[in-house]
Amino acid sequence: MNSKKVVLISGASSGMGRQTAILLSQNGFIVYAGSRTPEKLNDIKTTELIPINLDITKSSNIKLVIETIKKEYNSIDILINNAGYGLVSTVEDLDEEEMFNQYNINVFGLLRLTKEVIPLMREQNSGIIINISSFLGKIGLPLLTLYNSSKYAVEGVTDSLRYELAPFNIRVHSIMPGFFNTQFAKDNLVTNFSTFDDNSPYKRMVSKLAPIIIEQVNKGNDPKEVALMILEIIGNKNFKARATIGEKAKKFLPMKKELSDEDFERRVKEYYQINDLG
Repeated sequence: MNSKKVVLISGASSGMGRQTAILLSQNGFIVYAGSRTPEKLNDIKTTELIPINLDITKSSNIKLVIETIKKEYNSIDILINNAGYGLVSTVEDLDEEEMFNQYNINVFGLLRLTKEVIPLMREQNSGIIINISSFLGKIGLPLLTLYNSSKYAVEGVTDSLRYELAPFNIRVHSIMPGFFNTQFAKDNLVTNFSTFDDNSPYKRMVSKLAPIIIEQVNKGNDPKEVALMILEIIGNKNFKARATIGEKAKKFLPMKKELSDEDFERRVKEYYQINDLG
């Protein structure tokens, strides 16, 4: 009988997911590294790190993944909901498909996967669910309304699930990273054409804010820091409900708690130089 804990990670082909898969597989866990492009993980594949085709937009695929893991190990001890991307668009320019796709990955996909894993954890009366959120799940920024609100939703899911699953000895946590150098700006930001058009009424805001955000992402913290925090959460049954990590998260989230909404908004505008950009 296998004594190692089994981990399932979504969005594991790059960044935080990839680093977490590597770290956990090196620390005594069996890791199923889920991705829509599992071939990107072949270079780090081992007997403990198993790439698997996981598409969180398809319930049928999720069920197949769960059945595959059950046949091999009959348990999933740790679920890490890491898959996600960011849409850069004004609300005015959004179309229905963009709105749905943002939530389909960041929120509905998380819920689909969690829903299928919970019965295994409940039956074994143990489990850990870690949702990779964002410091933008607690504060808003212009041009990122859909991403912001999807991460706000992740925080709400985390809060409610902590009550719902506590009777079954299942822990639920969220990690709210700041900007991390995970190629997020290159691979995981999707831009709306109209918002970035030269004739957009938001041109000044885009030209001012977008380069700042991209630079901060590219100069962000090492994603290994998130992997190390995940390892810490797993090992500490008394770990707090949510944790911040990264420079921007540690700067803005305590400030938001201390200031009124209006004062905090003024600080954000000053920091990102977005006053009078209409």
